[in-house]
Amino acid sequence: MVQRIDFQTDPSKYRHWRVDYDGPVAQLYMDVDEKGGLFDGYELKLNSYDLGVDIELADIVQRMRFEHPEVKVVVMQSAKEKVFCAGANIRMLGGAAHSHKVNFCKFTNETRNTFESALADSGQNYICAVKGACAGGGYELALACNHIMLTDDSTSSVALPEVPLLAVLPGTGGLTRVTDKRKVRRDLADVFCSIEEGVRGKRAVEWRLVDEVFPNSSFDERVAERAKEMAEASNKPDVEKGIELSPISGSFADDGVTYSTVEVTLDRDQGRALILIKGPETDPHGDMDAFAADGAENWILRCARELDDAILHLRNNEKELGLIEFQTQGDPEKVIAHEALLLENRDHWLANEVLQYWKRVLKRVDMTSRSLVAIVEHGSCFAGVLAELLWAVDRSYMMLEEFDGDNRPLATVTVSEGNFGTYPMSNDLSRLETRFLGTPEQVEKLKSSIAEPLEADDAEELGLVTYAYDDIDWEDEVRLFMEERASFSPDAMTGMEANLRFAGPETMETRIFGRLTAWQNWIFQRPNAVGTEGALQRYGSGQRAKYDMERV
Repeated sequence: MVQRIDFQTDPSKYRHWRVDYDGPVAQLYMDVDEKGGLFDGYELKLNSYDLGVDIELADIVQRMRFEHPEVKVVVMQSAKEKVFCAGANIRMLGGAAHSHKVNFCKFTNETRNTFESALADSGQNYICAVKGACAGGGYELALACNHIMLTDDSTSSVALPEVPLLAVLPGTGGLTRVTDKRKVRRDLADVFCSIEEGVRGKRAVEWRLVDEVFPNSSFDERVAERAKEMAEASNKPDVEKGIELSPISGSFADDGVTYSTVEVTLDRDQGRALILIKGPETDPHGDMDAFAADGAENWILRCARELDDAILHLRNNEKELGLIEFQTQGDPEKVIAHEALLLENRDHWLANEVLQYWKRVLKRVDMTSRSLVAIVEHGSCFAGVLAELLWAVDRSYMMLEEFDGDNRPLATVTVSEGNFGTYPMSNDLSRLETRFLGTPEQVEKLKSSIAEPLEADDAEELGLVTYAYDDIDWEDEVRLFMEERASFSPDAMTGMEANLRFAGPETMETRIFGRLTAWQNWIFQRPNAVGTEGALQRYGSGQRAKYDMERV
């Protein structure tokens, strides 16, 4: 039986990280348990990591925002002597299936992006304090921090040695962050990414690979000073107390998963999964104090957490289900009201965190390598934040007029203020701006329809759904789409969808997920990397890799 990867954890279960909280500064220690690999067959030596290590880190970063909003600066460091982090575990990569390698890289990318954006989104600044070897994915951890400090000794260096050692690329944004974020000169970046030993000391500062370098004797003191300075200079409001992210309850069965607000139904014969999101049954709280008192039990936060877990489960545990269908059920007015409470209180730390979390969850949907479709049936609640799913999917189908024997409220789509920039995509545009890239005036026109329930005729005319069908054509049209999609090559679908979803400007994030990840996906299948004589397989054996030297 294949082991199900569980993305839920909490501090009592951590094996690889620990955090010390001291007012506005948190000390985050990477202390990987060698015997704590997610799967058998490898040891996590030298603070190397696998998906299990990153699942814990993702949980820490999330809890830092919700449970410890008093934190303004996070110092990421190693708890081990003479090594910061050796990067992704090579034995794990060498033995993993292609799909696991790619999904692992995608999740680690999303986690890096989450703490990288924590300053802009939540006022939490990440410093990386590097002592010892910081190589590959270890340096990519550092790169995602906003300030890198390196100790100046014979064992401490930063390196991206994947190309010369393993015949693959840095898997979590390293190449892109070196050029786009650190703005390292191209020829120096070429040198840096072609050498195994990395760069140390003052040269690392001169090449812009780190921000500061200090001798061992004063390093810890300087790191503490810098963290204190950044915390004092922060304009993040003081918050006395966060909320607890209590465990989410998901009941897993062979045919699906049931949460409190989300149901996942699996149809393996047809190769698809249905995600049904249930809208709120009660009205929202009257103010943010009452909202905070309810904490993680509020529908809008609970729904985000459950949808996030459902997407990760499908990505990593149900790889042959190539089509994900989104449906909603509930009162659209209540969805709008729950979102409105947060939008009206954006300056409240918790309202901001929930909105930022929805932004990240929706980006996770965008990045999911499955065909995505939304089915807007009568009785649905595609409104406000849930309406974003209509523009995240590849196509949408909406019921038109009354259906015989169906007494549910007519299908509608309701846009809110939040749909105009609160949840931007990786290209820094809203999904509506991306959808109407060639007709931006359409976005302005839609603003006059805020909070107005739009039935199928209007929604189709305004371009909010792909097709609207009546009772006569509905079943056949939806069935034909499902069958056609299932007949296409999954490889071609992944490539087509990823190219079509991100119109508009290129950003560092779209480069990481689009260009870099696409190349890595290809390289992970090439014999020069993963063949029996490839670099990934022969690493550590004493044998040199044998390459097919033909350029493709």
